[in-house]
Amino acid sequence: MSKRAYSEINLHVVWRVKSNIPVLHDEVEQQLHRFIENAIGKEDGAHLHEIGGVDDHIHIAVTVPPTLLISEWVGRIKGASAHYINHKIANKKILEWQTGYGVISFGTSNLPWVQDY
Repeated sequence: MSKRAYSEINLHVVWRVKSNIPVLHDEVEQQLHRFIENAIGKEDGAHLHEIGGVDDHIHIAVTVPPTLLISEWVGRIKGASAHYINHKIANKKILEWQTGYGVISFGTSNLPWVQDY
């Protein structure tokens, strides 16, 4: 993609733990957030604005480049993060994500509202 192209693609992405099991708390939540933050940081042109959620789902506010295929990207993050938590943190299967995700685009002027959500 040309360096002269301009894009402003802001996304609020949400996905849930399978069966809504409340496993995202304490050390698991901290390690998960750190892992996802690092994964997003490795994606060329992506910028994490905020990460949060509650014990059964996660929210991210992110800006992505127009070359990013969102469905594949979210799938990679979900799969890799569950693998990381299960194999490196818990040493047992405690995290499995539901199939799919929700995504809403928003204007940059709405970023503070999304971050507060």
